[in-house]
Amino acid sequence: MELKTLRSFVVLAEELHFGRAAGRLCIVQPALSMQIKVLEEELGVALFDRDRHKVELSAAGKIFLPEAQATLAQAQRAMQRVKSADNGEIGLIRLGFVSSLLPYYLPRLIRELHAQYPLIELELKDMPSPDQLAALKENKLDFGFIRLPIENKLVSTHPVLEESFIVVLPENHPLCANEVIMPLDLVDYPTFILARRFAPGFYDEFLQALKRNGLTLQILQELGEFTTMIALIAAGMGIGIIPRLAMAAKPDHVAVRELCLPDHHSRVGMAWVALDSAIKRTFFEAATQLNTVVSA
Repeated sequence: MELKTLRSFVVLAEELHFGRAAGRLCIVQPALSMQIKVLEEELGVALFDRDRHKVELSAAGKIFLPEAQATLAQAQRAMQRVKSADNGEIGLIRLGFVSSLLPYYLPRLIRELHAQYPLIELELKDMPSPDQLAALKENKLDFGFIRLPIENKLVSTHPVLEESFIVVLPENHPLCANEVIMPLDLVDYPTFILARRFAPGFYDEFLQALKRNGLTLQILQELGEFTTMIALIAAGMGIGIIPRLAMAAKPDHVAVRELCLPDHHSRVGMAWVALDSAIKRTFFEAATQLNTVVSA
């Protein structure tokens, strides 16, 4: 049973006229008659009651029509999905990310991607940058969003987010009197920062930037999550420095001040090993269109 034969049956069922149906199908009427005859012989039933004056669906034809229409619709969907896959518009992307992207960048990327490519699915994994690099090399991730810089010749990166730093303080801290905090303002205050093992390049660049501005930071504790850091600060346990967009909303009992560090910003990059499929290239293009610089 061929799809073209089913189409001929459906069109004839709609027109109930061999001449009009043949015209819609762009075939001659005898060819249409032969197709219907072959289909009826294959099914062993008459699909139409016809005489010299009219053509009508038989009882069997009325039962067969919705099934034929469903088969044709399913075939059309299959062809569309194959074409979408070939164009990189359908499939699964395994995506790693650092958790500080959750408040701002990642939701925006997901919304934009879904609006353009609703058939692309994302498998999201919250992972530190070193773990993402290992997963990329082992083909367990397609892309990662990691803290820059990195040193790995097997992994390519493209910056997607740049942001300034803020100092997070207990609401009664003496530095709350400052509208903007200079690096040297922190000299007497041990400070929470992100642990080096979670983003070694980010950690080293940040401390070097502070030194260029005259400060050797006293580190109170190195932590794995900015959310943990903010909770400790809200409890009055110290102060911390985080990228500007890592805090979704200011919690109670916390104050936020801009850190004046104009020659250095936090950077996040998209990382990958190979753009070796259409869907990867589609995702790459969508993500790079969302490049954001935040420095206010």
